[in-house]
Amino acid sequence: MYLCIMIYATIIANRLNVNQRQVEKTIELLESGATVPFIARYRKEATGGLNEVQIAAIRDLIIKLKELDKRREAILASIEEQGKLTPELRKQIEEAMSLTEIEDIYLPYRPKRRTRATIAIEKGYEPVAEAIMKGHWDDWNDEALAGARDIIAERISEDAAVRNRVRNVFRRRAMLSSSLARGVDENDEKVGRFESWIDWKEPIGRAPSHRILALFRGEEVGVLKVHVKPEKDDESIGAMTSHTRPHGKAGEQYDLAVADSYKRLVMPSIETEFRNILKEKADREAIRVFAENLRQLLLAAPMGQKRTLAIDPGFRTGCKVVCLDAQGQLLHNETIYPFTSMREERAAVNKLEALVEAFQIEAIAIGNGTAGRETEEVVQRCHFNRKVIAVSVSEAGASVYSASDVARREFPDYDVTVRGAVSIGRRLMDPLSELVKIDPKSIGVGQYQHDVDQKMLSESLGDTVVSCVNSVGVELNTASRELLSYVSGIGPSLADKIVAHRNKNGAFPSREALHDVKGLGDKAFEQCAGFLRVRESANPLDRSAVHPERYALVGKMAASVGCDVETLMKDRELRSKIRLEDFVTPECGMPTLQDIMKELEKPGLDPRARFEVFEFDKNVTRFEDVKEGMVMPGIVTNITAFGAFVDIGVHQDGLIHVSQMANRRVSDPGEVVHLHQHLKVKVLEVDLRRHRISLTLKGVE
Repeated sequence: MYLCIMIYATIIANRLNVNQRQVEKTIELLESGATVPFIARYRKEATGGLNEVQIAAIRDLIIKLKELDKRREAILASIEEQGKLTPELRKQIEEAMSLTEIEDIYLPYRPKRRTRATIAIEKGYEPVAEAIMKGHWDDWNDEALAGARDIIAERISEDAAVRNRVRNVFRRRAMLSSSLARGVDENDEKVGRFESWIDWKEPIGRAPSHRILALFRGEEVGVLKVHVKPEKDDESIGAMTSHTRPHGKAGEQYDLAVADSYKRLVMPSIETEFRNILKEKADREAIRVFAENLRQLLLAAPMGQKRTLAIDPGFRTGCKVVCLDAQGQLLHNETIYPFTSMREERAAVNKLEALVEAFQIEAIAIGNGTAGRETEEVVQRCHFNRKVIAVSVSEAGASVYSASDVARREFPDYDVTVRGAVSIGRRLMDPLSELVKIDPKSIGVGQYQHDVDQKMLSESLGDTVVSCVNSVGVELNTASRELLSYVSGIGPSLADKIVAHRNKNGAFPSREALHDVKGLGDKAFEQCAGFLRVRESANPLDRSAVHPERYALVGKMAASVGCDVETLMKDRELRSKIRLEDFVTPECGMPTLQDIMKELEKPGLDPRARFEVFEFDKNVTRFEDVKEGMVMPGIVTNITAFGAFVDIGVHQDGLIHVSQMANRRVSDPGEVVHLHQHLKVKVLEVDLRRHRISLTLKGVE
């Protein structure tokens, strides 16, 4: 096993430009069952301070290398079964460093269906092919020559060196191009969505991810035909021609076989390879954008524990209203109908005023979907006897939550409208705790999310949720099953057991009490304990991110300045007297000691930003109100590779194209804006026909 780790570590260190010893230790930790957040936070000495992104990259490469080895073993077994595995061939396969290289070597030995070449061999034309390859000529008939060419074409297509030469031509010359698919009517409604990409052409190296995905989507729905290949075949065919090409009539037959091999066998295969390469590149970029958007959404500033009235707006069906206590528990629900008549509007205002008073409401959360702005106007007409803030809250994914098993478990006696309104209110209080209940793909902050590799997307978004949950920390005695399941080392099964134990025995008095949970062993405790908080614990360190394995060390620190741990945490002057170098050990170096000191200063500090109330322009509520040149407040709702979408309060997000983000070239919109950012934008253009709004940040103070 150690030899395998050494080999993997060497390969990974070279690919990631990381010290090999760091990689080896990281692999050892991962193989022992340690999670990425735990390694990044509590094993800095072992990894040399690698961050979560680097550790996750090492983990992913290990998986790929193991998959490569598994395929390598299968290929070796297949060739050996055929009785064709020579020592030289084994060495070649064992030294191959990529799946493409291994598959190229295997191609001549791969069991295949009957091909034109195998049929020609069955007819006895293999000697003719051999003779032509050696430059010999005889008076063969047309059928024999055609069969010989089929055999030569297949042999050439299975030559790894030939395929690599063609790949090199593709790397230099391949174009991403598209045209209207055969048989598609130009007036078809679907064509309009892709009219910008008809007869498109650009070098593959310049194609951005969003354009690649748009073209492939156009092909998927049958509107476009997409190609990834050089415009001319000459260079590729030339690269396939061997330096041992025969002369004379044999050479003419050889040339015909090469051209056929390229067009029928090699080009389609290599084009598929490059399409896959482009697709994977585009997927990775789109998923990166999605994951970063999700991170910003999950780490959005929480309002905190305030008594909240939440409204899920609706015109005809009414607005569902719920009242929640400061912990997010449902106290009351009913429906108001402010948009059916003047009388009902007055009744709705009176009802809202009464509910705010009766339940001592401190904040109102209003869903930003249909009738959202109109509902805000109704709330603004209310006269409350207490200070109440009103906030527009994203509804993205709320309907998914309200119909989910999670929502049914939480509210078995209420319908989807009540559950959706509760979710809106809880999102305002703590976005992270509420959004973890929804499949990240349903939150709607991605680009072409249904077109990308779904397994890769799920893994990346899962990593993002885990990273966010563990960076914030989780209160053990109030966290939902869903939130607990994302804590390092826990997962859904243990989360269920923790909640069941809590329900049966009451609140956990300390982190140590986690050992009482059936099925939660020492390894799980090691992985999860540092990320859990027990606010009411007698041990003040249980409220911090200091890991229990370091409690004794902190006790020694406190003793060194003549106090207990709680006093040390409260007294900055005492902390300043601690000489960290006195506490360095092989297992606990300066990085961990410095982390401990930060925690003692601000135990359990929430890394999220401070909550700020946002308000739209009260004079702009409909699409028709938006005029060119207007400057208005907006909130960033989505970031893509080509720009950012901004909600300006008219039920239609405007787009700030990447070219309109600054008076300089911006390659990544994420450099300039972030999700849920409050900003001022200027209206560049209003397209009434296509219902689009173009915005700019240029010239806006």
